[in-house]
Amino acid sequence: MKTKQEKRQRRKYHVRNRLMRDGAPARLTVSRSSKHIYAQIVDSVGRTLCGTGTTKKSIATELAGKKKTERAAVVGTEIARLAKEKGVESVVFDRGAAKFHGRVKALADAARAGGLKF
Repeated sequence: MKTKQEKRQRRKYHVRNRLMRDGAPARLTVSRSSKHIYAQIVDSVGRTLCGTGTTKKSIATELAGKKKTERAAVVGTEIARLAKEKGVESVVFDRGAAKFHGRVKALADAARAGGLKF
């Protein structure tokens, strides 16, 4: 019987291998904990181009007094803005082991609204 950690690791690798097999130019990776959410743009070599999260001091004023899903949407718009500055227009979405709903979906929708294509 597999542990919860082993199942999570398997899901994460399954998603990542699928993205790499398709030849993704850059990917928007999302990781979340019970309290925070983080997003990074990683190029095909594995280099991080930009990243942000709910612990960033530059967006702390925007996050004040919001719920976790609303904070995820703020992080999504911020990562879209940072990606545009770096010249990244198109990415693939790497949700890791997280399901695509709730905070992860809110981040993805906000990134799309911010101008990223995936």
